[in-house]
Amino acid sequence: MYTQLFKFAKRLVPRISSTEMIALQSGTTSLDRQIFQGEVELPKKKDYGVKNDTLIQQNVRELLNKYRDTNDVKVYPSTTINSTLETMANLRFFSLIIDEKYGGTKLSVEGLSTALSQLTSVNPALGIIAMVPNSLGPAELLENYGTTEQKNRFLPKLAKGELIPCFGLTGPNNGSDAVGKIDVGTVVLDDVTKKPIIELTVEKRYITLAPISNLVGLAFKLEDPDNLLPPGASEGVTVALLEPGNCPELRQETHHNPLNVGFPNGTLRGNLRFGLDNIIGGSEKAGHGWKMLMECLAAGRGICLPATALASASAATHGIFHYANHRKQFNIPLIKMDGVVDKLASIAAETWMIHSSVKLTNQLLDSGEKPAVLSAIMKQQTTERARNVINNAMDIHAGSSICLGENNFLEKFYRSAPIGITVEGSNTLTKNLIIFGQGLNKSHPHIFNLYKAIIGDDKKDFKEHINSFVSDFIKNYLWCIRNKWAIYICDLEKQTRLFATLANFVALKGGEIKQNQMLSGDMASFLSNLYLAHSVCWMQENNEVSAKLNEYCLKTLLNDNRRLINRIIVNYNGGFIVTILTLPLLQKVKHELYEDKRELVTEMMNNPKILQHLKENVIVENTVLAELEELTKMRENNKYCEKTEKYEKLYKKVISVGEYEN
Repeated sequence: MYTQLFKFAKRLVPRISSTEMIALQSGTTSLDRQIFQGEVELPKKKDYGVKNDTLIQQNVRELLNKYRDTNDVKVYPSTTINSTLETMANLRFFSLIIDEKYGGTKLSVEGLSTALSQLTSVNPALGIIAMVPNSLGPAELLENYGTTEQKNRFLPKLAKGELIPCFGLTGPNNGSDAVGKIDVGTVVLDDVTKKPIIELTVEKRYITLAPISNLVGLAFKLEDPDNLLPPGASEGVTVALLEPGNCPELRQETHHNPLNVGFPNGTLRGNLRFGLDNIIGGSEKAGHGWKMLMECLAAGRGICLPATALASASAATHGIFHYANHRKQFNIPLIKMDGVVDKLASIAAETWMIHSSVKLTNQLLDSGEKPAVLSAIMKQQTTERARNVINNAMDIHAGSSICLGENNFLEKFYRSAPIGITVEGSNTLTKNLIIFGQGLNKSHPHIFNLYKAIIGDDKKDFKEHINSFVSDFIKNYLWCIRNKWAIYICDLEKQTRLFATLANFVALKGGEIKQNQMLSGDMASFLSNLYLAHSVCWMQENNEVSAKLNEYCLKTLLNDNRRLINRIIVNYNGGFIVTILTLPLLQKVKHELYEDKRELVTEMMNNPKILQHLKENVIVENTVLAELEELTKMRENNKYCEKTEKYEKLYKKVISVGEYEN
């Protein structure tokens, strides 16, 4: 029996490329593995703060006092860019992930996330400028893989801001498929020194900080036709580090303009020649670049973009709730109009989902996890949901949201939202190929082990793992059938088990799932919603902010999952037996109640804990958000305040946007 089963499984197994294999072996699993198993145990909350976290919070305010807003200060292109960079360097914003022994400030993940959120909440361009040196490029690569000489040479200068880094990966022929048609370098003998060097024609675009960078990381495919590489090195994706001052062939002549957000972004071109010692980690790390990139991205993708998404969603939510509470039409505050309430409820819920998942993910990262799949979920979910929040807030803010001016607190986030959607792998790619596709192979307790047994032709190992797979499959399936209507088991627990069961059914499709991206995408959304739901529960358990908000978020996520479950089952096409087995798993979709939305909006305005938590992620002082807050405080202190001159004057100010002379 096992022999026939082995042959059948061998036909199902998809081809996994070397780059995919490296991705699967990078990072760690945590809650994603538990969800695939059907049982989740949430971690205990711990304080991982470090001494420099508070210092940087102070520096954030100092920087923003000088560069308040994109409406007032254009960061790039600008004649003041050098002054901006100098100020940021003096305030240590380029040193946030660098170890103190190299002159860095080495924040906790939570500290880094909060700093990036707060910067972005006032000026997204500054947030992005601070983001790049504190993620992939290339300080993290140097700290993890650099030689001692490279670390001592570059990290102190990066920490001081003497070197401004960028990292070149994307080019005209590679984007979401990062290494598909990447630039190719060749190992040749130098005519003069007779030592191996690399010849590389490079063309990169959409590279953040490229126009101002004086330390450039480059990813390329390395070929060695004459076998000149030393032992330990190999052909393949390689990461090198160049200083344009020492490499005049590297041209930084043009820049892009990403939706007028105002951060440096541009191109890198040139016919380059450089030594093997420019490879990060030295010559023996030639060909190891993809592994290096995947290991760093596994953690980094879960910090920076979610932080900026949290900033925009939190600022938008904070502002629009206060605005709707005071702005009237038909002599009725917007916040009492059901059409507006519908959008406000969605704004509140999605922002809280982002906030909760960011805080939980930061906790996991600070504990030492490098959660590759969860980081992909965070990138895709937070940026998408932040865009939803901003779009809904724009509808409520109406005319004030589409005119530039100091009191338009939404337009900068509206312009920058698509950037987060696009960079570090488009959200379409991330959802349909990575989250579930990679998650099934990496996070599932048995699939990767089965794959290794099959390609290694190890029938004994296959037997062991297929028995475990079948045992867990049956256990979870029967649990779902037996407890479908059990009222003593919470719906989140039921759905977590159900996901594990459906994941096992989908796994039976083998390589077919790569082409069936709508099925993979729905499973990814199901998995993502579960992670957000567990995050919301974790947040409530550890902070007790609002039971009503927690309940509403869970209802929303789980009801969305019911629709996804039904769509997955209906579209599975697994034959008669699978149809019979999956039909009992179909869900009854619960109807949304208007009253739930009304109660949530009332809770948002009556429970100060909620907006107070969201304020941790934004800078309110000296902005229109503070003035909107002041209106609410006036009303709390005097219910007749609207008749006072002070209230009327401030109200007229906050609902006005920029007006310019003809």
